[in-house]
Amino acid sequence: MKLIKQAGLLIVSALFLTSGVSHFLLTRFFVAIMPPYVPLHYAAVYVSGAFEIIGAIGLLLPAYRHAAGIGLFVLTILVTPANIHMALNPEIFPAFSKSLLYWRLVAQLGLLAVIYAVAIRRPQPRPRRT
Repeated sequence: MKLIKQAGLLIVSALFLTSGVSHFLLTRFFVAIMPPYVPLHYAAVYVSGAFEIIGAIGLLLPAYRHAAGIGLFVLTILVTPANIHMALNPEIFPAFSKSLLYWRLVAQLGLLAVIYAVAIRRPQPRPRRT
């Protein structure tokens, strides 16, 4: 089980590190997927990218793992409107199939579950045998 948790931490950390760096390299893409009602598109993209990078590093440091997990969990929820916006407006994003846009929403639920399992959930003490 410990190996599975370590693999999950590495995968989630790599995912957020890659995504966070992408916010700075592909800024216009991330601005384009934001719903119109969200203010300060560029600032939001840069701030969320920075938090993704910080969170990715925090996951790898045991002393910061829990806090990083909570932060990435909340951040993942906060970016959900962009994924919903894409799924509800596929004509704006012709480079992506409609099924992929919906799959991203399902994958996001899976990502939340993995973040919780590897970084937030506190292990329950095992009962002592007598």
